[in-house]
Amino acid sequence: MASPFPMDKGLTLPQDFVHSLKIRGKYALFLAFVVIVFVFIEKENKIISRVSDKLKQIPQVGTDANSTDPALLLSENASLLSLSELDSAFSQLQSRLYNLSLQLGVEPVMEAQGPEAAAEKPSQQAGAGHRRHVLLMATTRTGSSFVGEFFNQQGNIFYLFEPLWHIERTVSFHQGGASSAASALVYRDVLRQLLLCDLYVLEPFINPPPEDHLTQFLFRRGSSRSLCEDPVCTPFVKKVFEKYHCRNRRCGPLNVTLAAEACLRKDHVALKAVRIRQLEFLQPLAEDPRLDLRVIQLVRDPRAVLASRMVAFAGKYESWKKWLAEGQDRLSEDEVQRLRGNCESIRLSAELGLRQPAWLRGRYMLVRYEDVARRPLQKAREMYSFAGIPLTPQVEDWIQKNTQAARDSSDIYSTQKNSSEQFEKWRFSMPFKLAQVVQAACGPAMHLFGYKLARDAASLTNRSISLLEERGTFWVT
Repeated sequence: MASPFPMDKGLTLPQDFVHSLKIRGKYALFLAFVVIVFVFIEKENKIISRVSDKLKQIPQVGTDANSTDPALLLSENASLLSLSELDSAFSQLQSRLYNLSLQLGVEPVMEAQGPEAAAEKPSQQAGAGHRRHVLLMATTRTGSSFVGEFFNQQGNIFYLFEPLWHIERTVSFHQGGASSAASALVYRDVLRQLLLCDLYVLEPFINPPPEDHLTQFLFRRGSSRSLCEDPVCTPFVKKVFEKYHCRNRRCGPLNVTLAAEACLRKDHVALKAVRIRQLEFLQPLAEDPRLDLRVIQLVRDPRAVLASRMVAFAGKYESWKKWLAEGQDRLSEDEVQRLRGNCESIRLSAELGLRQPAWLRGRYMLVRYEDVARRPLQKAREMYSFAGIPLTPQVEDWIQKNTQAARDSSDIYSTQKNSSEQFEKWRFSMPFKLAQVVQAACGPAMHLFGYKLARDAASLTNRSISLLEERGTFWVT
């Protein structure tokens, strides 16, 4: 019986069917490639997650070319070699995963890389515009709480009030010498991580330690609007006492993870620190490609600073009060040397900033508290312009309301005052011989910043005699 399909004539398939098979084959190969790639990405993510978790457990206090002897750093922070290896591996994996994601045309995966990696690409994480990182560098009783509010009131800035307070309370360093340099390195490296929104770096220094990233003891939480607004402000928990609670609403204990996420959502980051004294230690931060650092150094007449400290921290100045009360001829030389050292530290940092070395060019601004007190809105506009951040109406409203107070608050951290009168009040309560001590110890700094010396008791208390040289916008470098 003849076959219905003659063998001498080959089997001829329809052209449409053949074309369909080719298309399906291409799709199958493409899908297989995509599956393989995403398996690779998943493995990369798992590795990155493990490395990231490990890094979060270790405070970031590594060294670099500008560091001093690594032996000066804390022994609790693990070996510098292992930290360096982990950091290198972490960075390589981040780069490989990000580049691969871009090649595939998919959104880069950020969750497993932690807050530091997300901060490297602010245009994707923080909305439109370029992310700026502002450090308000000051010393105690220079008006930094007041000036810090200029940035705290801007809704697109994540602001932290004195986070380095925890490091000072946890880590003990002796004054001067190598220990002082080591403390500066620790402060600097913690500061770097905070500016990158890695708030977990604070956890080893908070006492008692947070549990599951929850803490009731973050210093002055209530002074940061970003930590007291939704979604960081979680429902209030009864019978749970928070030492530094939010001022205008009741919130549950601070969730560090929610705070870090809120930091990444903001367009910019700013913080105030009175524990960063040497400007040169900030060079690695200014050169870090992940940061666009702006340093605003706030200074104040050292006579006013001393007068304010003797009221705010009375217990630390008993020897000064005894010297004034008993009419002794000489003050303790140790006290004078400490005062002179503080003034010289501030002066040397300011001189470095005003010289504008290449690494600091366009990143440094020097502001006198007296100028802010006399013209708060003008100086706020100058600082915002320097930082490259828009000044919002909310900030202007806050300044108008809080610089015209009928009477000054008794709270030593108060930000409500009649600023145009406040800055000279010290002149009418400071004995002239105390002013003489300050002028002798801090003369070079006073000359640099434009503070005039009082010749006698009469000129000290005569309001018509100005002790302040006009310097205009000379301070913006």
